[in-house]
Amino acid sequence: MIQRFIELGEGFSDIYELIELAKSNRHRLAHLLALNTTINGKEVTSLVAVLQPTDPGDFQALYICREGIPNPTVLPNKRYELFHIAAEQLNKNIIELDVKPSTLFAEKELYYQYLIGILRMNHFIKPLQ
Repeated sequence: MIQRFIELGEGFSDIYELIELAKSNRHRLAHLLALNTTINGKEVTSLVAVLQPTDPGDFQALYICREGIPNPTVLPNKRYELFHIAAEQLNKNIIELDVKPSTLFAEKELYYQYLIGILRMNHFIKPLQ
């Protein structure tokens, strides 16, 4: 199985694409995630839509708007509110996790491997097969 993050952007206008991807793939939508972290003293959140693996192909897409949205527990904002409304419409709970920031990793790919490890360990995505 291939599990890969697909970065849409940092959550400005691309948040609308993330929400639309979740809605149009509601039959494959597994989870909606909010990954909270701190970068340069700012509390930020990445929003993620995790889809079920394709059949055939065993490809699991994790669409992400990375670290561009203020953490809603610190600073309520319209972008997170739109994500929350979409989660309600899709009958999904937003799973919140605290993670390290991507700035601690030399490459984005290493950061995404770190996140995949956390998601596997918490059984949000399937383990390596």
